[in-house]
Amino acid sequence: MKSRRFVDTATLHAKAGKGGDGCVSWRREKFVEMGGPDGGDGARGGHIILKADNNTDSLVDIYFAPHRNAQDGGSGGGNTLRGKTGKDMLIKVPCGTEVWDSSGGEMLADLITNGDEFIATHGGNGGMGNYRWRTRTFEALTAHSDGEPGELKTLKLELKLVADASLAGFPNAGKSSLLTAISSAHPKVGAYPFTTLNPIVGTVVFDDYSHLTVADLPGLIKGAHEGIGLGHAFLRHMERARCLVYVLDMAGIDGRDPLDDYMNLQNELKLHKEELLERPSLIVANKMDVKQAAKNLTRFTKKFRKRPICISATTGDGIDKLKIALKKLQTKTSAR
Repeated sequence: MKSRRFVDTATLHAKAGKGGDGCVSWRREKFVEMGGPDGGDGARGGHIILKADNNTDSLVDIYFAPHRNAQDGGSGGGNTLRGKTGKDMLIKVPCGTEVWDSSGGEMLADLITNGDEFIATHGGNGGMGNYRWRTRTFEALTAHSDGEPGELKTLKLELKLVADASLAGFPNAGKSSLLTAISSAHPKVGAYPFTTLNPIVGTVVFDDYSHLTVADLPGLIKGAHEGIGLGHAFLRHMERARCLVYVLDMAGIDGRDPLDDYMNLQNELKLHKEELLERPSLIVANKMDVKQAAKNLTRFTKKFRKRPICISATTGDGIDKLKIALKKLQTKTSAR
């Protein structure tokens, strides 16, 4: 089965419903000599409402259908009947969606938690029927008012994934294999760069039934903050992560030096958003089943005075130790 396209930015042209017009009507009853006006009010037009939803993972539906119109309000009727309120249009968006005013560049809402709602455009108020102008001395009035137009806005939606931890690493560092080993997620795994083309979130479940979410992002390369490679479009998805996990190919299979990789990763994050370097983090030395990895690990520890968590996502060695470290880091970040 072909997977749905992942879209994390979209433009929404939202038009709320027009308010219903007020009615011009007079009472006409057989034994009533002077009936008088009895036109009812029009009803409000429908709102367009954005709602954060855990089961929605992409803005693809809005991307391919950007023009959304809510229902108009019903017009008033005789016998002071009020029109029917226009039906609101509810649009589900992923948790972590920011709503921006495309004209002024102002952020209008940040829908983070499941169930968060934002009225993107308000429906117009209904007009008043001629019954509103009824007086004792002058009853045969044709005065009424039309319904107000609904709001029309062009909004920019931008998704930033909500995850407890985010994996940061170069292409082919083994992030996808690692996510598969620690969670129930099944990202594409391949022996070539940029296997991951869009963010994937997996859930790590612990023995006490607690859990944390981990995001696997496309691999970063040097110059990512300037738009080089695939990772630049997804750097913002790290912004909501409470902690970072640096995944290094300690064996240097692709000819890169893991020491340079670590420094370049930190530099790219700093150039994108300096505060990312202040997040609690773990360093994972992957591919420790390869002979060269032990030598590089010694060099790494000596230079940075840090001891990474050694694993092999392929063989499963060290995965339990990593999960324990993730659990401790989760406890630490939750207490902050």
